[in-house]
Amino acid sequence: MKVLNSLLYKNITDMSFETSDISSQWYTNSGFCQLQGHFKLNGMYQDGDLIIGGLFAFHLITVFPELSFRQEPEQPYCQRFYMAAFQQAQAMVFAINEINKNPKLLPNITLGYHLYDNCIKVGVALRAATALVSGTEESLSDFNCTGPPPVIGIVGDPSSTHCIAISSVLGLFRIPMVSYYATCSCLSDRKKHPSFFRTIPSDAFQVRAMMQILRHFGWTWVGLLYSDDDYGIHAAQSFHQDVQLFGGCVAFSEILPRDNNYEDIQRIVGVIQTSTAKVVVVFSTVAYVVPLMDEVALQNVTGRQWIASEGWATSPLFHTPRLLPFLGGTLGIAIRRGEIQGLRDFLLRLRPDKNPRNNIVTVFWENLFRCRFDITDSEKEKLCTGTEDLSSINTAYTDVSELRAAYNVYKAVYALAHALHDLMQCEEGRGPFSENTCADITNLQPWQVVHYLQKVNFTTGFGDRVSFDKNGDALAIYDVMNWQPSSDGSIIVRTVGVVDEGAATGKVLTLNEEALYWNFDTSKPPRSVCSESCPPGTRRARRKGLPVCCFDCLPCADGEISNTTDTIECTICPDEFWSNPDKDQCIPKEVEYLSYGEPLGISLTTASLLGTCFCSVVVLIFAHHRNTPIVRANNSELSFLLLLSLKLCFLCVLLFIGRPQLWTCQLRHAVFGISFVLCVSSILVKTMVVIAVFKSSRPEGKNAMKWFGAAQQRGTVLVLTAFQVIICAVWLSTASPTPHKNSQYIRSKIVYECAIGSVVGFAVLLGYIGFLAAVSFLLAFLARNLPDHFNEAKFITFSMLIFCAVWITFVPAYVSSPGKYAVAVEIFAILASSFGLLVAIFAPKCFIIILHPEKNTKKALMGRGT
Repeated sequence: MKVLNSLLYKNITDMSFETSDISSQWYTNSGFCQLQGHFKLNGMYQDGDLIIGGLFAFHLITVFPELSFRQEPEQPYCQRFYMAAFQQAQAMVFAINEINKNPKLLPNITLGYHLYDNCIKVGVALRAATALVSGTEESLSDFNCTGPPPVIGIVGDPSSTHCIAISSVLGLFRIPMVSYYATCSCLSDRKKHPSFFRTIPSDAFQVRAMMQILRHFGWTWVGLLYSDDDYGIHAAQSFHQDVQLFGGCVAFSEILPRDNNYEDIQRIVGVIQTSTAKVVVVFSTVAYVVPLMDEVALQNVTGRQWIASEGWATSPLFHTPRLLPFLGGTLGIAIRRGEIQGLRDFLLRLRPDKNPRNNIVTVFWENLFRCRFDITDSEKEKLCTGTEDLSSINTAYTDVSELRAAYNVYKAVYALAHALHDLMQCEEGRGPFSENTCADITNLQPWQVVHYLQKVNFTTGFGDRVSFDKNGDALAIYDVMNWQPSSDGSIIVRTVGVVDEGAATGKVLTLNEEALYWNFDTSKPPRSVCSESCPPGTRRARRKGLPVCCFDCLPCADGEISNTTDTIECTICPDEFWSNPDKDQCIPKEVEYLSYGEPLGISLTTASLLGTCFCSVVVLIFAHHRNTPIVRANNSELSFLLLLSLKLCFLCVLLFIGRPQLWTCQLRHAVFGISFVLCVSSILVKTMVVIAVFKSSRPEGKNAMKWFGAAQQRGTVLVLTAFQVIICAVWLSTASPTPHKNSQYIRSKIVYECAIGSVVGFAVLLGYIGFLAAVSFLLAFLARNLPDHFNEAKFITFSMLIFCAVWITFVPAYVSSPGKYAVAVEIFAILASSFGLLVAIFAPKCFIIILHPEKNTKKALMGRGT
């Protein structure tokens, strides 16, 4: 019949090494091989042209007899029948019968099956797998190695650990294996498991599905529990890697003990209680979780949001009223639920037979109806008739409302069938194998099935697409389950969403949040974060020695912002922008300059206008009394010129106030410099006239005044002023002052000022004024002791003393004043020096003119010394 043992034999001889046993031992004698022994395995069988093998967990406990080796070792036996696994096996039988009835799929080929029990032990699973690939024929004499193998593929095993062991062996011979429940991501390694496929997504996908849920609810601080097996360990490794990628952290990570040690369970529950994480993710199978939840209930651990992996998310063992206060609201990842039309009716039509190859049906029947087919006289058990009504009992076997693992079995069978169908459709000369050949169905090789299995792509009657990626993994799609209270006080599991990485909309997670049940007082999802999110305007600063999720929120520095939550670094604002008070957006910097609208600008403008008015008043007074001795003394023309220059000094202040513009920047210092030179040069000439008048009163200097006539005085003033005009012209033409936005003084503001352009030009301008002022002060100081009627030198000395003091003080004050206050200092110096000159020189004269006109006579002026 189908002799894969001959394939094994051929492979062994080709590879030049020896093996002692695959499922049992073969020996040769004159071209004849005989099966040396059998494994005692529970199973189901149906003959066919091609056989598909299957491995199912019909029992949950394996009993191994004591091995003495003084007699032939006894076979292990299994206990505690598992109804759900038997339903899964029947789903495989149903699928094969459905395919055999379908004329469009595998026409003229009848599929058979051979199913074995793995008893949830890797040793038993390996025995079953090797029994499948070795075949069941008692003897073999055909060494031509023709015909199809004993099984063209195996559906199973449900355990990741079993699959790792079995696939490592079957992969050597490229025998296809399609698991419906093994999820370990390690099985995606094509180098170690080249012929392994599965219709359930890998744990790598399951972990990503978990990440979608955690990200959706903002849970970044979670605890992790996982079983001490390949399933739990590999899932935990993937979880640790992926949780960091989305910005989450693991508050604690504990491994559930393999032996259910009570002290370890107590310690783990204590860790859960003391942790600040409100969300606990559990990657485990049911067996590891049961003692944990018993202890959770015993210690009354509430206020935790449990996230269940597909290994226990739908298990009915936890759906009791006792666990509702602790596990209500649990979110779980479950493999895709499907519907198989006609399966329930098929399940109810099952009847036991006496074929020993179908002994598992007998075991099922006896466990379901609590009866026996073979009863001795001493036994008081009920006799099974085989006609009992399956519909009268509600069990996991007859419940088809939540077909998950069974639906995966159904898809696995159809995947193998479609691979065989595609193989048979091959056109000779256009095949995928060497020299464009096709596979020969009468001499089928397992690796040829693997080739077509990798390319399968079909859609089930339920609408799910089935295909495999390059690693043999199925499309990642999960149901999101929510544990909710039922009317009888127990737990009912409801589907509330889907995680589909291949969704056409691009939305991986779809949740019906209105249907979610939360087991908290607020009836809302809990907050599970080590530190609350940092709002805009702050940045995260990690706490030393703690995971990255534990941080402090520090406000951004001035001039920096963050406009999103949980920013690690604040962003520096552009040059002309500054952070707002909340530090969450950059706003244009305040432009600062000395304006007419602010109090300081108003005060200085008022002072400037007052000074101008005072000068005008003095001009009017002098003009009205121009023929009086006190006005005519010392050249009244110089007095009017001096008043005019002071008036310009007061008015030039207005150029320093207001938004700087190119023309104001160019004029302000030029007008200031020329006005003050005109003023100081008038004072200088006035001082020289005083000295000349004094000298002309003496015999030896009677001709002194002819050198200081009105024309010479006027010319001297103009010449001295002309030098300043030249200085200003050179300065403005080479390095003209321009408006400049300065952010150096105050980083939060833009100081709009006039850049002087050339420091040398400004220094020469001030230096020239200072030079004239110093000469005037020196001459006036030397003439201070002239006779009283020439005592104007004393007023000039005092005025120049004020002038020099103001401008000497101005330099350090100007340099040290920021922004607009530097302009204010310069204006103050202009006003102070101008008022000083005005008051010191003209106030005494106006006092006499207005208040003591009797002293405004030539006689009075000439006689003041006597």
